[in-house]
Amino acid sequence: MVFIPLQAVQFTHSPLVTFIIGLLAVVALLVWLDLPPFIGLIISAFLVGVVNSIFVVDFSSADAAGQVATAFGNGMAGIGIPILMAAVIGKGMLESGAAQRIVRGFQNVLGENNSDIALLGSSSLLAVPVFFDSVFYLMAPLARSMRARLGRDYTLFIVVVGTGAAAAHVFVPPTPGPLAVADQIGSNLGMTILIGIITAIPAAGFTGLVYGRWINKRLDIPLRDTMATSTEELQEVANRPTSELPGVLESMAPILLAVVLIAASTAVNAFQETIPALGSLQPYTNFIGDKNVALTIAALAAAYTFYRFDDMDRGEWSEELTEALKSGGNIAAITAAGGSFGALLAASGIGNYLADALQEVGIGLIITAWLIAAIVRIAQGSATAAMLTAAGIMAPLVGQLTVHPAYLVMAIGAGGNICSWFNDSGFWLVSEIGGLTKAETLKTWTVLTTLISVTGLITVLIVSTVFPLA
Repeated sequence: MVFIPLQAVQFTHSPLVTFIIGLLAVVALLVWLDLPPFIGLIISAFLVGVVNSIFVVDFSSADAAGQVATAFGNGMAGIGIPILMAAVIGKGMLESGAAQRIVRGFQNVLGENNSDIALLGSSSLLAVPVFFDSVFYLMAPLARSMRARLGRDYTLFIVVVGTGAAAAHVFVPPTPGPLAVADQIGSNLGMTILIGIITAIPAAGFTGLVYGRWINKRLDIPLRDTMATSTEELQEVANRPTSELPGVLESMAPILLAVVLIAASTAVNAFQETIPALGSLQPYTNFIGDKNVALTIAALAAAYTFYRFDDMDRGEWSEELTEALKSGGNIAAITAAGGSFGALLAASGIGNYLADALQEVGIGLIITAWLIAAIVRIAQGSATAAMLTAAGIMAPLVGQLTVHPAYLVMAIGAGGNICSWFNDSGFWLVSEIGGLTKAETLKTWTVLTTLISVTGLITVLIVSTVFPLA
C-alpha cells in the first residue's frame, strides 16, 4: 500500500476552503464567544496555519506556529513604535489641552456646524504625504476632543477622519500604494496625481459628509476611556478657558513635526531623479522621515507640552506616560495579531486563486481590475497587497486600454480599499484608538471603506468616459 502525504494532495479550491474556515473561526471567537481581540485573532491565525499545513505544499504543521509568530513580529516591526508613540502623542495632546486648542481654532475659522468639514479636510491633506496609520494617530485625539467640546457627533467625527485618510491613501500619490501601482502600470506620475485628486474628492465627500451625517443620526458612539485618557479628563479639559490652554503653534507642533519630517522624506525620494541634488539629502531625510523616528520626535513635543500644562512633578509625569505606553502596547498587539491572521490567509494562496478566477471574466479592464483588487483585499486584508496583486496581473494588459492608464491605477486603488474587516490591521487600529466596539467599527469604518471603493469606481467610469485622455 502506498501512502501519500496529505499536504501533497492538490486541492483546486483549497484556498477558498481555508478562507471560509478562517472566516468562521474569527467570527465564532470574536463575535459569538466575545474573546479579547488579541486572543481570538491569534487562535484564528493558528487554525489557518494548521489548515495550510494540510493543503499547502511545503507548509508543514511544524511551520504553522512559527509562521504566525513571524507574521506577528513583522507586524510589530511595522507598527509597534508608531503606535506606542501615538499613545504618548494622544495622551499629551488630549490632557495638556493642545487638541482642544486646535479644535477651538477650527471652530473659530469654520464655525461649530462645520467641524466635520474641518476634520475631513485636515485628514485628507495630511494623508497625501503621510501613511494612513500615522494620520489616524494624529487626528483621533482631535476627533475625541471635538466630541468632548460639543458633547455630540463622535460617530460623524470618526467617519470623516477615517474617510479623509483612507481616500488619499489609495488614490493620491506620493502615498506609497498608488505610487507603486502607477509604477507597475506605467502611468505618468503627474497625471496619476491629478486623476487621483479628481477621484478622491467625490469619494471622500460622499462618504465622509453624506454617509457620515446619515449614520451619525442613527448611531451614537459615546466617548470611552482609551489611550490611557478617561472621558472625565477629556471633559475637564474641554471646560477650560482658552487662556489656560497651550498656544496654537505649540498645540500643533506634534502634528506639524510628524508631517513635515515624513513629507520631507517622501518628497526627496519622489523627486531625486528629477533633481539629482536631492540625492545627497536622502540618507538624512530617510532617517528623520522614517515614521518611527518622526513620531518619536512628535511624541517628545507632545509630552513636553503635557508636562508644562499639567500640575505634576517629573515622577507623576513619567508615570502618566508609562500608562499611555501600556495602553499603546495592547493596541499594538491587537493590530499586529490582525495582520498575522491576514498574512496566514494570504499564505494559503487565496490572492492568486481569486485573481486567476477573475482574470478571464469577460468584462471591461477597469471593472476587472477593481474586482480583482476588491476580492483579494476582502480575502487577505491588506489594501496594499491587494493593489499590488491586481497591478501585477493587469500590467501586461495596459496596451488594450482605450483610456489613460491612470484610470486603471484608480480602479485598482478603489478595489483595494473595499470592506476592511477583522483580517485587516487597520480595522483594529481604528477600533482600539478610536474607542469603538467591533460592531461600531463595522458600521463606520468597514462601511466607509466600502463606500469609498464603490464611489471611486463610479467616478473613474464616468470621468474616463467623458475624458479618456488616451
